[in-house]
Amino acid sequence: MRVTMRVAVALVGLFNVVLGLGFLFDPVELAARFALSPIGTQGLATIRADFPAFFLTGGVFALVGAWRADSKPLLVPLVLLGVALTGRFVSIAIDGMVATTLPPMIAEALMIVVVLLARRVFLKAIY
Repeated sequence: MRVTMRVAVALVGLFNVVLGLGFLFDPVELAARFALSPIGTQGLATIRADFPAFFLTGGVFALVGAWRADSKPLLVPLVLLGVALTGRFVSIAIDGMVATTLPPMIAEALMIVVVLLARRVFLKAIY
């Protein structure tokens, strides 16, 4: 189970690293995929700064946790994904739902479940 969770968390980490690098090096394409529209140079700079910060940080800490089979680094992607999912629920409450509302929520929830399960498995290995 430990090896399976290491692989699953590594996949979560790689997915987020790829997204982060995409926002860094191709912000126009990734912004469009996320229904964002940067306004001018400053908008592109914001997308290149904020989105890679979120995705690369979460992805790198997930990879570190997977590599070491350590539960502590997994707190970072858990907090980031938890805040993102919470923001989506707030958006539903304020703005309502559209056809594109659920897929990213499902992806975030699945990543949270994977990381939580891995934390549990990694913690059990210590004791």
